[in-house]
Amino acid sequence: MEALGINLGYLLMQIFGIGALILLLTGLVYKPLLRVLDERKAKIAKGLEDARQAAIARDNADADVKKILDEARAEANKVRQDATVQAENQANGILAQAREEAKAIKEAAAADAEAERDQILADLRGQVASIAIAAANKLVGESLDESRQRAIIADFFAKVPADAANLSGSAGEVTSALPLTDAEQVEVKKALGLDEVAFKVNPTILGGLVVRVGDKVVDSSVASRMGAMRDSLQ
Repeated sequence: MEALGINLGYLLMQIFGIGALILLLTGLVYKPLLRVLDERKAKIAKGLEDARQAAIARDNADADVKKILDEARAEANKVRQDATVQAENQANGILAQAREEAKAIKEAAAADAEAERDQILADLRGQVASIAIAAANKLVGESLDESRQRAIIADFFAKVPADAANLSGSAGEVTSALPLTDAEQVEVKKALGLDEVAFKVNPTILGGLVVRVGDKVVDSSVASRMGAMRDSLQ
């Protein structure tokens, strides 16, 4: 070794020194450095995981917020639709009620007008009867007694057509030119043999009765007889 110019003792000392330095550096520097790096790596990994969890939480929060907003919008739309439907129903109800009230007013007015017309016609009945009796007296050339006068008036206003007795049914309708008295209505109903009779007034028939039972009609009105006479003369 000395022939090669190497001092063995010095070489061993250097090797020992380097080994000691390596051991010293390993114990004092390298291991703490590795520990610090591992800790930093763990902190970085934890930070990344926390960031990932935070992103997931943020995404979940966004999804929850979107879901809540969608539900709120859907509920708002439902409330608006319900309010619209309710408003339309209320409006339709008000219109229907208004129509019903208008109809009731119209029907009441028509009934009042018909009742007033019938009352006026009833008041005129005495005058018409007087004219009819005067005409009858003139035709026969003598004065008729009271019973005969009543019979003529009853026949003119309330005589039931003979053919009407053959009508079958339980209810019917009788139209007269002037309102019939209660006694005349009783006699008409009895003569027809019906359980129910609706009495109506139509001055245009002039006199006599029009009897309807079901789809059958017997018309003995003065207007009908005058029309038949006119047709026969043409």
